[in-house]
Amino acid sequence: MKVGMIGLGAMGLGMARRLAQAGFLAGVYNRTAEKMAEFTVPHYNQPEALAADMDVILLCVSADKDVLEMVEAIASTIKPNTIVVDTSTVSSETAQKAADCLAKKHAAFLDAPVSGGVEGAKNGTLSMMVGGDADVLDTVRPILASMTARIIHIGATGSGQATKAVNQIMCAGINQAVTEALAFAEAQKLPMAKVIEVISGGAAGNWFLDHRGLTMTQGEFSTGFKLALHHKDLKIAELMATGTPIPLTVTTIKDYEQLMREGYGDEDISALYRLK
Repeated sequence: MKVGMIGLGAMGLGMARRLAQAGFLAGVYNRTAEKMAEFTVPHYNQPEALAADMDVILLCVSADKDVLEMVEAIASTIKPNTIVVDTSTVSSETAQKAADCLAKKHAAFLDAPVSGGVEGAKNGTLSMMVGGDADVLDTVRPILASMTARIIHIGATGSGQATKAVNQIMCAGINQAVTEALAFAEAQKLPMAKVIEVISGGAAGNWFLDHRGLTMTQGEFSTGFKLALHHKDLKIAELMATGTPIPLTVTTIKDYEQLMREGYGDEDISALYRLK
């Protein structure tokens, strides 16, 4: 199967590299052409041209409107039985709209957002949560396995995105807890490296503390998941909540908005430490 990748941002680039290393990648498209330069496979000037040539198309773009625009574009040339796998983080409603659009062309759609950050994309250790037809997923599972450590079929179309919203809400709470606790530790004039080391090995240990604890306490916020993108994801979760209280998420949205107004939107989400 010929596999094409659309979207070579921080996450998409890492995934495309893993696909290329595994010998699956057959073409790439990105709005900024310079990002395609490192790949030896064909570079496409339009997503429609890529779609006409591929059997499997992976999407990794930023927002709901981008996903829908890209799906509408590729639907004009896509072949029947093509499989489109969207790894973007969008709403369940957007996933369903994309699936409906492609079904009219007899193409399949999986909403397959990922967790694991830029490091996970680079190292092929992403966790992927998938909505859509299980048989379709089985068809592309070997391809997706080249860039993931875990692939879980959640259920019907949209359920992958709903699960990603769960993940993003949880990340907000972890960010609040870790940044608050480390600010407390610093106020107690404790040796921060030792505090992080010992707590990482106990009940409060977590990925965020391991990978961002030292950097945030040293005022380094350049690596990882952009705060503005997490804000976008949490706004999606807020819209999906419909009657389910998510107070930590609402607080985090407000905190992120303050940081974005101060010019920190492109920093890692650990920049929340600035407010503690």
